Amino acid sequence: MMEAFRATVLTLMPDMFPGALGLSLAGDALQRGLWSLAVKDIRDHGIGRHRAVDDTPAGGGPGMVIRADVLAAAIDAAVPTEDTRPRFLLSPRGRVFDQALARGLAGGPGAVLVCGRFEGVDERVIAGRGLQELSIGDYVLSGGEIAAQVVLDAVIRLLPGVMGGDGSDLEESHEQGLLEYPHYTRPRSWEGGDIPAILTSGNHAAIARWRQEQAEAITRIRRPDLWAKYRR
Repeated sequence: MMEAFRATVLTLMPDMFPGALGLSLAGDALQRGLWSLAVKDIRDHGIGRHRAVDDTPAGGGPGMVIRADVLAAAIDAAVPTEDTRPRFLLSPRGRVFDQALARGLAGGPGAVLVCGRFEGVDERVIAGRGLQELSIGDYVLSGGEIAAQVVLDAVIRLLPGVMGGDGSDLEESHEQGLLEYPHYTRPRSWEGGDIPAILTSGNHAAIARWRQEQAEAITRIRRPDLWAKYRR
């Protein structure tokens, strides 16, 4: 039997977890043991009486930087050397997280997620502890905690037994390189708008073609970058 997906989160804000991950699909899966969550407080390894975790940037400049020695000590205490799980630092300059990576992580043993704060972390600990920088989009958050929850939610819903086996996850946006087609349900007529007749025709081949055409049209209009990749 495959071992449950293990998530370890290192953060200066441990009270933010499990947060949204304790609710809905992710929360139910957590209670059923389909995945596990270990939250480690970086400040436990802070320096001195005040458990300092940051210092001023070398070379000057605004803000503060998380110290390499503090963060490295936190990682070393939380993650054994032999642990093969990928280690990610949530960072706006990282690789953009996508559905392909989510599916890849869902097939593995888990992940270690380090949540940055302030201006960032000392560059030496990124290399020294093999952290892969990961971004959830081209914007800046006040810390990596929300980003870590986004990453974990996207992965957890793909774990076996979380969503069921109806295959609905395979038709979602980004799974096939396209945005998802439109959805409709009862009532058949609402505020002057009707469900497209093709969807109530019972012709499954025609419905599949319509959905494919709609997905292609929406992607072409809304996300020309995805459309260009899909057309390659």
